[in-house]
Amino acid sequence: MPLVANSDLPTFERLRQEGETIIPKEVAIRQDIRGMHIGLLNMMPDAALAATERQFFRLIGESNQIAQFYLHPFTLPEINRSQEATEYIKKYYQPFEQLQEEGLDALIITGANVTQPQLSLEPFWEPLIKIINWAYDNVTSTLCSCLATHAVLEFRYHQPRQRLPVKRWGVFSHQVVDRNHPLVRGANTRFDVPHSRFNDISMDQFKKAGIHILAESEKGGVHLAVSEDLFRIVFFQGHPEYDSISLLKEYKREVLRFVHRQREDYPPFPKNYFCLKSQAILEEYKDQIIIARDNGSSIPDFPESLVVNSLDNTWHDTAETVLNNWIGNVYQVTHHDRCIPFKEGVNPHDPLGLRCRNTAIS
Repeated sequence: MPLVANSDLPTFERLRQEGETIIPKEVAIRQDIRGMHIGLLNMMPDAALAATERQFFRLIGESNQIAQFYLHPFTLPEINRSQEATEYIKKYYQPFEQLQEEGLDALIITGANVTQPQLSLEPFWEPLIKIINWAYDNVTSTLCSCLATHAVLEFRYHQPRQRLPVKRWGVFSHQVVDRNHPLVRGANTRFDVPHSRFNDISMDQFKKAGIHILAESEKGGVHLAVSEDLFRIVFFQGHPEYDSISLLKEYKREVLRFVHRQREDYPPFPKNYFCLKSQAILEEYKDQIIIARDNGSSIPDFPESLVVNSLDNTWHDTAETVLNNWIGNVYQVTHHDRCIPFKEGVNPHDPLGLRCRNTAIS
């Protein structure tokens, strides 16, 4: 949360110059404190629907222990669902039309499973564009995760994603390349992020689009970036919301696909994720699987219990910091009326005053 400059102490001005959010005393006195309303457009498939909710809800809740958040999950009816998932959504999710009427302060858009060779052929493509365009005009800031980032880069910036030679899968180290941006204020200058994707938006593509990169990785690619106004759209290519066991669950799923002959090769390990002991356990299990499958004998249980306690989470603390910074800055510039994106006096083309500040410095 921001600091209130309740005196003329020089430290307040020094911190403000360094990029910290410092509120003048007279402004703080007039602030009308209210809860924040954050939408979650959950496009994940049925098996991951509730887990994705929990991951993002947890990340938001743990990022700030003072502010009050009203979270509004919704999805797209164009996404094919089972009867059970449809009933779940009908019972617990809100229609997009209701959120349009009531308004949101911020929006998070998840990834999704794709079934077509091009994103523009997906049944969710047009409705997703509609929501993103609505959000840009009516929501203070939108955070795009993974596939949502790829969709925005394609339809808004004309930068289609490119197929990778092999799946980018694992935990990769990233370097903050703009340490002065408020989203990475207080974050580790080097931090890990899980990735799990077959496609990529390259650094050159982000730059051609005029998007400002905040964190990148030599092996993982660009993870964190912001739109040309430096705040209204936040882009994730990785999955900082992942639980410690998320990649383990993905690996187990791929092993089972091999067992059922849905993939020909045995899946490799996610990079930089399993310790040596866990790798040895899983290599032994691989040998058992191959023998059992070839002999037509029963498949042994996946040794999850022998591996799960050795998994390290090296990304969640930085993810909390970035989410806290994002939410905090939304709070400072959003209008009291949820249907209006910015308070009076905020420049929508430079909502945090960063472009103006950088120009003045240069």
